Amino acid sequence: MTDVGLIVRYRKAVSYGMHALMAALETAGADCPVALGGTAAECAGLITASRPDVVLVLWSFYSPDAEAMAAELARVRAAAPGRAGQRVLHVAGGVHATAEPQHVLDSGWDVAAIGEGESTILALVQALRDGTGPTGADLTGADLTKVPGLAVPDHDGTALRTPQAPLLPLDAYPSFPSGRRHVGPVELTRGCRYTCRFCQTPFMFGGRFRHRSVASVREHVRRIVGYGLRDVRFITPTSLSYGTPGPDPDLAAVEELLDGVRRELPPHGRIFFGSFPSEVRPEHVTPEAMALLRRYVANDNIIIGAQSGSDRVLAAAGRGHGTAPVRDAVRIAAEHGFRPNVDFIFGLPGEEAGDQRASLALAADLAELGARIHAHTFMPLPGTPWRDASPAFIPLETMRDLDRLALQGASYGHWRKQAEHSARLAETARAYPRRTQRRRTAG
Repeated sequence: MTDVGLIVRYRKAVSYGMHALMAALETAGADCPVALGGTAAECAGLITASRPDVVLVLWSFYSPDAEAMAAELARVRAAAPGRAGQRVLHVAGGVHATAEPQHVLDSGWDVAAIGEGESTILALVQALRDGTGPTGADLTGADLTKVPGLAVPDHDGTALRTPQAPLLPLDAYPSFPSGRRHVGPVELTRGCRYTCRFCQTPFMFGGRFRHRSVASVREHVRRIVGYGLRDVRFITPTSLSYGTPGPDPDLAAVEELLDGVRRELPPHGRIFFGSFPSEVRPEHVTPEAMALLRRYVANDNIIIGAQSGSDRVLAAAGRGHGTAPVRDAVRIAAEHGFRPNVDFIFGLPGEEAGDQRASLALAADLAELGARIHAHTFMPLPGTPWRDASPAFIPLETMRDLDRLALQGASYGHWRKQAEHSARLAETARAYPRRTQRRRTAG
């Protein structure tokens, strides 16, 4: 049996996903040594010091970070190629690898992990252990085409995709492994039935909700409390959708969840729900829902996705709501003691000057009601229906209006930096046309 060791390129931006992979390995009893590299230099040092025959280096990144991560990878490869007889296998995962496996392989990674990673990492480690050891040309001696959820280079470098990894219930694995340093938010829901045309979530995790059970959430909270911590946060694409498969909130299910969490917390414990990273859809903000949250949560802010002040643009984006629910949501949330933080995206495909004026006018109105505006620039993210769409032009006048809101303390965000990312993503989309036929294994 081949010895396998893991090194994680550990970054705050993707730590939650890495925690889930480490938890899966721990739960399955994979018994792999795992080391965390907080920088490229640390990763190189860990590779050099590593003794196993095969070293898996795990990377995960969002699409805007792909270029910077590829540069890091090149530095790590040059500094730490592995000792004689040892194979170092660099694996890219996350939303960008899922959507653009060919780009990832061309950028220098040996393997791309596609979709949810828990089943894939377990199968990959086992395949490497069962292999005959490093052989060079075929990576490790293991037949990686039998591992679900991968893209591996074919004989000519073309991404060869293996069968899809199974989508397991969230209760199958915890959100984080044992050990206080790895504690993070509890993942409540994976997948999203709201297929917004700019969002990667439903196209990576599926267009339906999969919720973690209350019993599993309570077990997570008991572990958190056991570490001496008092704050509990959650990951979910839409927090008030917990417990329901459809569009309407099930407030009884939400209360069962929050009440169960509170019962596991000490008297000074705090629940954060509806704040980052668990936003709320505007049509779900009702007096009943806000009164419920007020009874349980410690956060004084709530994240609401508006995205545009134009009903026409919202319909084109597939948001499933208009502007009227956004106004109502901000007013209701403020009346119940929350400060709404409202997301807007400028430059959405097809957006015209009148649509941008409508967004700015709505943003100003919401600020008067007590909201803060979180401004974004549209990015053509891989894996989404708008991957190949051209961003709308954002004139200087709109930029100045956004700057004025920021100076007033009514808005914030990295929309200028996102505009730079948008241009790079558009270049990648042109270089890797989506209509190129995908190559798959026979299995």
